[in-house]
Amino acid sequence: MTERLPSDPVAEPSGPDAARPVAEPGTAPAQPDRPAPVLPPTHETTTNGVGPHPEPWPDDPRLDPELLAAGDTRNVVDRFRYWSMDAIVAELDTRRHSFDVAIENWQHDLNIGSIVRSANAFLAGTVHVIGRRRWNKRGAMVTDRYQHVRYHPDVAAFLAAMREDGRPVVAVDNTPGAERIETAAIPERCVFLFGQEGPGLTDEAVAGADAHLEITQFGSTRSINASAAAAIVMHAWVVQHAELPAD
Repeated sequence: MTERLPSDPVAEPSGPDAARPVAEPGTAPAQPDRPAPVLPPTHETTTNGVGPHPEPWPDDPRLDPELLAAGDTRNVVDRFRYWSMDAIVAELDTRRHSFDVAIENWQHDLNIGSIVRSANAFLAGTVHVIGRRRWNKRGAMVTDRYQHVRYHPDVAAFLAAMREDGRPVVAVDNTPGAERIETAAIPERCVFLFGQEGPGLTDEAVAGADAHLEITQFGSTRSINASAAAAIVMHAWVVQHAELPAD
């Protein structure tokens, strides 16, 4: 699939760099012999992108011709610059971690977008949304395009799917009897289950879980929001199980 991206103008240089080759009428624009220029951030990025790739273009089937021609302003790490979306997903699929993340969504929880973004950052296998299918994707910052998302109509359907997959359900909430995540041995293959912002996990979800974890808190608030909790838990899994990349 080819992603269509907004094309932001590149600021014109001043000083010695102001002189540029000018194409004759009816000819292709001259290609400067320099690295691709850096583009300003767009509405979907928090980092600068890269401009059109100088010709000749690399012979690599993973690269998207439209991105090579127009530039790549997506919020992706440098190694994925100019790659097509399908190529990025295929590469991520070769090394996804063995944990999934699930969240109950009964009232269009605004945390889901941020959870999807964190799931992408920590390379979760799948994000499971329980309940309503609609959720606010703004917080995902387009990372939902690179993350597998699966929907379940209710808790019973979710629990049945996890049992069929042989995947232990680890409920995360400040509930009586929950084990502290700071000292717990987190299962390597599991799905972390989070509740709706406010009420937390439903009784059905708590009862159906195979294990219960809580995040130790030290201040006056009773809880932290679900997206922050999810990021903490995913990172705790990484600390215990992930093979860290070389520097």
